[in-house]
Amino acid sequence: MAAPFRKICLRLSSRLSPGFQAERCTIPRVSACLCSQATSPSAEDGRTDPLKPAKPEFIESKEDFRWVEKLIPRYKVPPIPEHPHYPTPCGWVPPRDPPPDLPYSVRRSRFSHVPVYERFSKGGSRKQTVIQHIEGDIWALEKELEEFLPAIIGRNPAIQVNEVTKKIVIKGLVMEEVKKWLLEKGF
Repeated sequence: MAAPFRKICLRLSSRLSPGFQAERCTIPRVSACLCSQATSPSAEDGRTDPLKPAKPEFIESKEDFRWVEKLIPRYKVPPIPEHPHYPTPCGWVPPRDPPPDLPYSVRRSRFSHVPVYERFSKGGSRKQTVIQHIEGDIWALEKELEEFLPAIIGRNPAIQVNEVTKKIVIKGLVMEEVKKWLLEKGF
């Protein structure tokens, strides 16, 4: 049983550096291989510490970088694809060109969707609608929502405005109605 461990020790010592040699290999309860350096590392190797592995060689390939670019997330909205008619089968509509002349704007998400989302918390008992990516006068949008939403939900909605994160949170699930309203405005 000592022979296989001795071979492993010799293989390891030859891979560490040319100056390494195995002096002895013992097999106590915990298998330990005692290797020592017989000669100093060669000058052409350039390593001062023989236990540190040499830095691997690498090849810089600019042709293969196109595969890496696919993994990097896009931060800009990609150009809008052309379709023969709108809305598309999935219901997507492009933003109006030129954009509407309002004191605020609702920027699309990076995948060209209107940024209106539903949010559930407290075990699903708190239901909210969130509008994100609001630029400009966020308070003007809040006033227009206060005029628009009572006709839909039958009461004055509780609306929370966060200027720092550019979000409006509406109490209740009115995502589809708000999304349709923003699309009619041209966002």
